[in-house]
Amino acid sequence: MFSIGFRDQAGSARPEKYPLDPSREVFPVATNPLAPQWLTPPSDANELLPALWSHNTVRTDGELTVAGVGVNSLAEQFGTPLYVVDEADVRSRAVGTLAAFQRAFSGIGTTAKVYYAGKAFLSIEVARWMTEAGLNIDVCSGGELAVALAAGVDPGRLGFHGNNKSIAEIDRAVTVGVGAIVIDSLQEIDRVADAARRHGRVQRVRLRVNSGVHAHTHEFLATAHEDQKFGIALDAAADAVAAIRSHDSLEFLGLHCHIGSQIFGSEGFAESAGRLLELHAELLTSGSVPELNLGGGFGIAYTSADDPTPIDELAGRIARGVAAECARLGIPVPAVAFEPGRVIVGPSTFTLYTVGTTKPVAVSVPASLSGDAGDDALDGIAIRTYVSVDGGMSDNVRTALYGAEYSVRLANRVSDADPILVRIAGKHCESGDIVVNADYLPGDVAPGDLAAVPATGAYCWSLASNYNYLGRPPVIAVRDGVARVIVRGETEADLLARDAAFREGASA
Repeated sequence: MFSIGFRDQAGSARPEKYPLDPSREVFPVATNPLAPQWLTPPSDANELLPALWSHNTVRTDGELTVAGVGVNSLAEQFGTPLYVVDEADVRSRAVGTLAAFQRAFSGIGTTAKVYYAGKAFLSIEVARWMTEAGLNIDVCSGGELAVALAAGVDPGRLGFHGNNKSIAEIDRAVTVGVGAIVIDSLQEIDRVADAARRHGRVQRVRLRVNSGVHAHTHEFLATAHEDQKFGIALDAAADAVAAIRSHDSLEFLGLHCHIGSQIFGSEGFAESAGRLLELHAELLTSGSVPELNLGGGFGIAYTSADDPTPIDELAGRIARGVAAECARLGIPVPAVAFEPGRVIVGPSTFTLYTVGTTKPVAVSVPASLSGDAGDDALDGIAIRTYVSVDGGMSDNVRTALYGAEYSVRLANRVSDADPILVRIAGKHCESGDIVVNADYLPGDVAPGDLAAVPATGAYCWSLASNYNYLGRPPVIAVRDGVARVIVRGETEADLLARDAAFREGASA
């Protein structure tokens, strides 16, 4: 085993030599070139940054606790991996988000409606929490619709999205009385109109359009390009609205746009709203347009480098932008709707893992990265420690899918060991099976420790898979010192039950 040199924050300590090749120096933690530029070595690798964790997650005698329940008891009772949800935190964020938009838009003389984006994470319990908080729910498949209905949600409080809703999904949505269907293509106009006519209903619809505004985010998350699968081009939208209005079985509510995800500022929303309102004003000359839906995509903090705009500040900026644009166009301010998901449920949850192995890896680094000069400068060695956990891309695929960044903390204890640069790896047979690309943990992290990855409430469970035949983890809600299962984890029996060749009780 090789030793690793460290340097204090002032950079005074000298780096050590690499034992297998004493001519090469080991970069100290403070200047490790393998760390991304945004990641700063912490003065305390046990510290919990409040922006990354739920309000009720703290350390108690060194152990991570959520709403009064420690992770050691959670792991013992439910096993790992485990999604741990701070129920009170989710509920309070839902209430706060709704209040922020209602307050901001009442200030400009209109109303605001908030749909919780079920695609972020939806279960029967979460659907109930959202409606109890006063939110509506946005679903985008027959399965999500089924969950919302099973939760007892009033269908009139549901919005139904999707770029390729099946005939059966449309029929069911119309039959149960979904409050609004978002039309995503010209073919859907006739499909929804036909379903409504057959069932003797007038179905309320929105039209999704592409404003041409590209939010500053990862390309895979950007959904307002003209060259993409969602919505209708802005210059074709007026004709589409005319087609909607030609059907007696449809009621046109207004335009809808979604400019992307994990957005920190308000500028993209303001620009998109301005473009939509110009079309909105044009459409008012030939009929009613009561609403404008500006979608969601509000960002959260995943790392120490993230600094999202608070939701109340965002709501206020967007409201002022809408009011100014309506005044310029000389039109009434419409009712406005939003569809946040991540900002409500994302920070509420952390994923708890058990460490299986640790593996320091020596990486050759050119001398130029060390700041050395001259032809005689020698290459150095940088150390990255791979910490493998008992989950991975089957419970959080976002890192592998589009390079999402996460953070990690030792959960079962604190340590005064010097920090080391780590990469949290999963147990799947993929080199890209990474959960946390880069962070610092105490240098004595070891097999059997518990590691917690914060801000995993959105797009982790909902994107989970059975890759390598791992069962999807359970989801545990914790509130007032009590932990309970809200989504059962999968067992090997669950995995085998879908295999047509499996006979119950058969030997392996």
